Amino acid sequence: MINDEFYMDLALNNAKAMKGQTDPNPLVGSVIVNDNRIVGVGTHLKAGEPHAEIHALRMAGEKAKGATIYVTLEPCSHHGRTGPCAEAIVKAGIKKAVIATLDPNPIVAGNGVKILKDAGIEVKVGVRAKESNKMNEVFNKYITEQKPFITLKAGITLDGKVATHTFSSKWITSKESREDVHQLRSENMAILVGIHTALKDDPALTSRIPNGRNPLRIVMDSRLRLPLNYQLVTDKQAPTWIFTSKNYDKEKKKQLEELGVRVIVTKSENSVDPIEVVNTLGKKGISSLIIEGGGNIHASFLKKKLVDKVILYIAPKLVGGKDAPTFLEGKGIELMKDAIELTDTGITTIGNDFKFIGYPSFK
Repeated sequence: MINDEFYMDLALNNAKAMKGQTDPNPLVGSVIVNDNRIVGVGTHLKAGEPHAEIHALRMAGEKAKGATIYVTLEPCSHHGRTGPCAEAIVKAGIKKAVIATLDPNPIVAGNGVKILKDAGIEVKVGVRAKESNKMNEVFNKYITEQKPFITLKAGITLDGKVATHTFSSKWITSKESREDVHQLRSENMAILVGIHTALKDDPALTSRIPNGRNPLRIVMDSRLRLPLNYQLVTDKQAPTWIFTSKNYDKEKKKQLEELGVRVIVTKSENSVDPIEVVNTLGKKGISSLIIEGGGNIHASFLKKKLVDKVILYIAPKLVGGKDAPTFLEGKGIELMKDAIELTDTGITTIGNDFKFIGYPSFK
């Protein structure tokens, strides 16, 4: 059926295609319809460039007059690097605006809608609101809290193992799952591992996607044990930051910095507090972070209630054994009533594996 939802779905799909490209801006798509015909389509491509509505209006030209514009996020009302989209919509002669969600940005937050209504434009808000909010879950958190949206990711067996008792882990999941992980890395601004994972795997933590973005690489390393000849130090494919404690190796810090690694000394004496890491990243403009282990790092971020989303790639394999590591280590929850519940869950097949997505609901 051709209705408001149909056109909004087109705008949403166009916006989603730019995931990982618009940071720190939101994903936005727009469609302009006149006399039941699409006359303009626009997508925000990257920060500093025209917004989706402007692209759509330019494409529509004179046909925008008397038309309906569909946009996945409330048109902006402020003068930034680009002019206010709400004013451009009014100037183009748009008759009706259908908007998925209001902009949570405090400097917009309903002002765009007010400009449209004051100009006599009919405004409808809420079409595909849930889909729009989920698409912009990263932007929505960062713009309101100034902290990164954090995704915990792990590749595991059916019994939750990330390796055998001999620490053999290549490969748990399928080629298709690993390719999906590379896409996930490309969509996030930063990726974090603990020193144990870094020492065991000597990972590159890159996206390995043609023309994809390599995330900023972060290691929590309280003693600066990361070897100078490891990929995170030598390959230069992306910047590497190390968060360390006050009791760091001063000579090692100097050597790492000479090789281009940024070393950030935290307030803790013997460990690195995840909360301090997250707050620092937020202040540095990092809006999205993926955590790839290991089990103790995962557990520490969950314990501090810092995780926004969990993605598990589950291979149809069984390992067993109390000495085989799991994706959540440490002491764990004592009482089942205190277990962390995941909401808004979904599961799909990918290769021979299952991809599970859920959102922690902390008590």
